Amino acid sequence: MKMQNIRQHKYLLFGNLIVAMLFLFPSCDDYFNPDQEIYITEDKLLNDWNEYRALEMGLYGLQQNLAEQLIVLGELRADLLTITDNADADLVEIYNFTVSKNNKYASPENFFKLIAATNNFIRLIEKYHPEVKDPSATVNNYDRVYGEALCMRAWAYFNVVRIYGKVPFIHESLTNIDEVQRFLNSSQSYVDSIDIIFGRDGYNNDTVYNNPVVLEKQYYDTDLIIDYFTDELENKIKAVGVDHSINNNDQSWNITIWNPFAMHSLLGLMYLTKGDLSKAAHHFEEIIYFSSEVYRYQLDESFANSNWKSIFNGLDQKEHIFTIWFGKSFSQQNHFQRLFESRQPHDYMLKPSKKAIYNWETIWDDYELLINDAIPSRTELNLLKPGIPGDFSRGYGVSYSYLQNGIAVEDSLIRKMLFLKSVGDFRSAELLIENADTVVWKYSWNKEVFDQDANLILYRAAGVHLWLAEVYTWWAFDRGNFVSTFTQNALNLVNNGSNYGTQSNLPQKGVRGRVGFGGQWDGIKVGNINYLQDPYNNEVVGYIDLTGNFEGIQLYLEDQIMDEKARELAWEGERFYDLMRVAKRRNDPSFLASRVSEKYPSGKREEIYNYLLNEQNWYINYFE
Repeated sequence: MKMQNIRQHKYLLFGNLIVAMLFLFPSCDDYFNPDQEIYITEDKLLNDWNEYRALEMGLYGLQQNLAEQLIVLGELRADLLTITDNADADLVEIYNFTVSKNNKYASPENFFKLIAATNNFIRLIEKYHPEVKDPSATVNNYDRVYGEALCMRAWAYFNVVRIYGKVPFIHESLTNIDEVQRFLNSSQSYVDSIDIIFGRDGYNNDTVYNNPVVLEKQYYDTDLIIDYFTDELENKIKAVGVDHSINNNDQSWNITIWNPFAMHSLLGLMYLTKGDLSKAAHHFEEIIYFSSEVYRYQLDESFANSNWKSIFNGLDQKEHIFTIWFGKSFSQQNHFQRLFESRQPHDYMLKPSKKAIYNWETIWDDYELLINDAIPSRTELNLLKPGIPGDFSRGYGVSYSYLQNGIAVEDSLIRKMLFLKSVGDFRSAELLIENADTVVWKYSWNKEVFDQDANLILYRAAGVHLWLAEVYTWWAFDRGNFVSTFTQNALNLVNNGSNYGTQSNLPQKGVRGRVGFGGQWDGIKVGNINYLQDPYNNEVVGYIDLTGNFEGIQLYLEDQIMDEKARELAWEGERFYDLMRVAKRRNDPSFLASRVSEKYPSGKREEIYNYLLNEQNWYINYFE
């Protein structure tokens, strides 16, 4: 069966892969019929490449099952998302940092299902195609699918440890969720029933010992997980990602599976999390500087201005690096609209925090300051060019919306509201959106009310640029008689892409620049004198003098980058971990505590702030 015959179904929704499971079928039309599911022996099953590929698609089905959990845990615990009065008990627990073990979003079970299934798949590949472990052997599709499985397993462990703070290491001999659960529920050690030693030339000379194997329960913290899996990905993978476009001429397939750019994204983020800035930079730069595909992931005009929203309408290889795909027509849906939308029949349990909306509505374009650096207190806004408020490319109408009776408020009214605020008429401004529901719209934009099949983007070009800007903010190295720093490159990545220089033949925009906020005045500006402007009328209200304080400049730049991440990447699953990473690098838990607690009502704010000053409370203590 050709791969193009299953083109329309990105992922097969298998259950656990216990020994080896495949859907047998009399025709391609019956391929996805659940009644066709049977168990057969490995030697009969794995005699064709397409059967391996079908099993691998099952792993992506298990990854799909993690979508809502990734968003809820990565965003609701951070500063840009909050609950409504409709929130169920599980979401209220997440919001209040009082998570119980029976909380459906807190359970690691779906992660362990994926880990067990990848263990099994990796075992099968190594058994029947041992050449994948031979670095001198010619690279083939078995190497590529093996690389996909190794990436997926590393990704699963990395997410688990970010959520729980530690993770029990699941031995590779545990290949289904039942074995994993028995192992996790054991007191100290777990006795596995079989020990298989693979022969050097493959399964024909395997020796099977029916001797019990004692597995000691070991918990790995973040550093151990990162060390283990970065080493595995760097040294075991010969290739990653089967090129399906060869058969189906559809490039979108290749960004819905693990691929070389996705692997570099994962490695870069793991190294950044650990604080190894040099290695993080190397992997991020592999994506945006050294791509052999005509600098595919640089930020040109492809998604400039109003076209930015099309990032969330389908798949595009100029922005998407790795995306978990969903499709209503094939019964592959998620609950994002149910969680976020106030339109019937959805539940509207989560909504944007005030800070999230503030980030878009208080950014200004097309203004000019009359600078007086000699006497900074005399710097003022040029009243002949006061600017225009609001990010309408990334903010209103795509990332968030105001719904009145299920209908989105017109852009023109929101622009009028921001103008009224700029002249101090807040009362009239609020009347324009009176009784409106503030909703997350990123997963509803261009969707019908019952679709519930928005994709979840795990890695995309703008995100990598912002991670690399974070690296450049702090990265410095000794050149002998002076120290090189990269803060200007960080600014360029965010503002206008001028850091590329002659390395690119594309018209560069930068993260802010491609949506109109990367110029002389509306770009991020960091220097000795940094002017503070009123968020509602844009007038200069003060300044920060960082003369002679390079660390202060770095901290100020990092704050600006974090605000830019809030505008560009809100509700894509990474916000809480971004806050954790920066707080740890600064050795300042108040960085996270202050930003997260800000969204709580006054009677709750101090309690949450004090609770989050303890780093241990950033994790869900599931394994205590």
